[in-house]
Amino acid sequence: MTTRGNQQQPPQPNGEQRLRQQQQQQPPAQSYSNGYMHQQHPQYYPRTPSRSSSSASLKGCCCCLFLLLSFLALLVLAIVLVILLAVKPKKPQFDLQQVGVQYMGINPSGTTASLSLTIRLLFTAVNPNKVGIKYGESRFTVMYRGIPLGKASVPGFYQEAHSVRQVVATIAVDRVNLLQADAADLIRDASLNDRVDLRVLGDVGAKIRVMNFDSPRVQVSVDCAIVISPRKQSLTNKQCGFDGLSV
Repeated sequence: MTTRGNQQQPPQPNGEQRLRQQQQQQPPAQSYSNGYMHQQHPQYYPRTPSRSSSSASLKGCCCCLFLLLSFLALLVLAIVLVILLAVKPKKPQFDLQQVGVQYMGINPSGTTASLSLTIRLLFTAVNPNKVGIKYGESRFTVMYRGIPLGKASVPGFYQEAHSVRQVVATIAVDRVNLLQADAADLIRDASLNDRVDLRVLGDVGAKIRVMNFDSPRVQVSVDCAIVISPRKQSLTNKQCGFDGLSV
């Protein structure tokens, strides 16, 4: 039998071996610390929100789209300006050529008088440009001493380049009553002087068309003074002028 005192003891590890055993038994301090902080304090490691990135990309797309549209608009404007400078458009000419009196009647009644009048206006439209002109609907008014008697309208039409076109408008006045002073003047002019002074006013709107593009609307104001003979039922004098070109 072996005595207790003679029992062999296992060899004791040295200091380096003990350090390795402690490291194997305990988890790394860094991983433990990281795990602890992730569990207890998640606010220390904020996540990047996806909403901000999508918003930034949307703003970038909108900015690129706006720049692209602006560039295209400027390009189209530059092309139109170059074409207009090359074509050198001129204002259209719209003149009253003839006035035909189809009917004129004056019926005095005491201190008033009624006027019935039908006149035919023949206008000439001249396009001196290398491109076509698109006319809008035109309206004309016949007046006596500042009193509007009747109106006429001309439908819109398209005129080819370097062309002349005739446009007809008819103004019908059906028994318009005039006041005492105006009726007296009208009766005196018609019976004694055999002349009735009328005035024809109207606006003619047109657009110059270049490669299916219409220019801004230009407007020519027509102002014609005409003299009618009630006895002859005809025009005795005509003087027309233009107030100018306005956009």
